[in-house]
Amino acid sequence: MSDEFTLQTEIIGDTLVIRTEGYINNVAGEKISLLFSNNSDGEIKNAIFDLAKSKVINSIGISYLLEVIELLTEKNGKIIFLNLDPSIDKTFKIMGLFQFAQTADSLDSALKVLA
Repeated sequence: MSDEFTLQTEIIGDTLVIRTEGYINNVAGEKISLLFSNNSDGEIKNAIFDLAKSKVINSIGISYLLEVIELLTEKNGKIIFLNLDPSIDKTFKIMGLFQFAQTADSLDSALKVLA
């Protein structure tokens, strides 16, 4: 895992697919948040986060994800997480994130949920 955070994005319909790599902290959270703050026209309704290459997330990183969840929930959108490291999955469960977001086994299955 790289110490430097990077992300790749792809838009599929009204869904933003985000593939992260590296530690999700305040810097990474800000990068993720910017993707959604520039969505004033509402083009993006849903988000799929593929965290296969992110094995660690801190509380500040989670707070940014909560911000995204809140923004998309206001638009009746959905958030789906893919490829969660077991420690991140456990943290999300403890924090109750899955009351507002879902997980899926693959990008295809996530897109089917959103269809």
